Amino acid sequence: MTRRGVSALGASPVLVGAVTVLVTIVAVFLSYNANSGLPFVPTYDLNANLPNAANLVRGNDVRIGGARVGTVSTIDAERNSDGTTYAQVHLKLDKDLEPLPADSTLVIRPRSALGLKYIELTPGTGKAGLKSGTTVPISQASPRPVELDEVLNTFDARTRKGAQGQLQGFGEGLAGRGQSLNAAIPEILPLLNDLEPVAKNLSSPQTRLDRFFPSLAAVAGEVAPVAEEQAALFGNLDTTFAALASVARPFLQEFISQSPPTEDVGIAQFPRQRPFLRNSAAFFRELRPGVRTLPHAAPILADALEFGTQTLPKLPPFNRRLTRVFQQVATFSEEPMVKLGLHHIQLLVDSLRPTIRFLTPAQTTCNYVTLWFRNISSLLSEGDANGTWQRFNIVSTPVGPNAEGGPSSAPANGGGATPSLNHLHANPYPNTAAPGQTHECEAANEPYLNGRTLVGNVPGNQGTATDKAAR
Repeated sequence: MTRRGVSALGASPVLVGAVTVLVTIVAVFLSYNANSGLPFVPTYDLNANLPNAANLVRGNDVRIGGARVGTVSTIDAERNSDGTTYAQVHLKLDKDLEPLPADSTLVIRPRSALGLKYIELTPGTGKAGLKSGTTVPISQASPRPVELDEVLNTFDARTRKGAQGQLQGFGEGLAGRGQSLNAAIPEILPLLNDLEPVAKNLSSPQTRLDRFFPSLAAVAGEVAPVAEEQAALFGNLDTTFAALASVARPFLQEFISQSPPTEDVGIAQFPRQRPFLRNSAAFFRELRPGVRTLPHAAPILADALEFGTQTLPKLPPFNRRLTRVFQQVATFSEEPMVKLGLHHIQLLVDSLRPTIRFLTPAQTTCNYVTLWFRNISSLLSEGDANGTWQRFNIVSTPVGPNAEGGPSSAPANGGGATPSLNHLHANPYPNTAAPGQTHECEAANEPYLNGRTLVGNVPGNQGTATDKAAR
């Protein structure tokens, strides 16, 4: 444009006014839409679901680490299938943020005490990114923001009255105690040093302190029905401690002062007493069978002690006579033939040892000796003035070839009038749990095998029970 054209443009008031109005309109338009982003500037658009818009409005900032990176474009109310509602906001972010990690989170935070809000966006660390137009799920809108009105609503009339009483109590309690407070402040530092590990333990997730106060509430709920009994308990405790006050000094005082040294001695000595306590426990465990028999044996022992007191005065003359006996035994033991006789007795015992080992289970396992004597006494238990007679029954034998009632050339093996009964059952050497035999008490326990001849041990194991009543 030539100087003349410029001069002509500046000389036209209408044209200058039109240009000024146009520039003003453009500035107002840009100012009005500045919160929604400048026109013709590319943006990175995302949607985000929030449980509550929390006083957000269009044009609020979106910030990362305090720096503004976008704005809130729109806010819409949405409804879930179960009838609950949530807010969906449309975010216009700077293009250089694309793509944000898929695990990014966002939260609504206050910008001032007057209610202005902004969205704080925290980028995640995942490798997957959010494409433009993607919706961030509501699960990533955390943590839940606490509104200022919620904080203020905690100070209701009851809380304010309690705080007022607390401040009044502190004021009256601390009045005139400045010097004591000054002396206490230097002592707080060691307390804080000791309090640090305690606080670490309390803050540890493994401590589960979050369950402590609900548990206290549950305990208080359980104790509430017995509050009157608890009050009576404290009244009785007051009576008890009032009675103890009369003996507090010197008796209780000495007990308390001597307790730490006593506990120190116990801590040092108890580990040394563990072997003794362990052996004592084993000793008493072994005594249990004997103690169980004491109710039955105590009367017998009492009679034995009573007779023993009568017998003991007679022991000195008996011991003098017994001395001569032992002298004769000593002289007898020096005879050469005695040693030879003892040697032969030892040989006899050695030769009898296999037999005794074989026969011992017949009594220790099968109880046959005891049963024999019991049955013998029962066999001759009936009689008259002339004497006793044997108790027995005659069992008739079956009739047939080689029957047991007469001479035979072979074991009875069927035939005759009763072929199923004309069978020989003989077991000359039944098992008695002896070494080398089956662990069973076969004698008198053999089952009768009908229609079958059997000579020798019966099949199967007959067990070790013979007659429980005889044991």
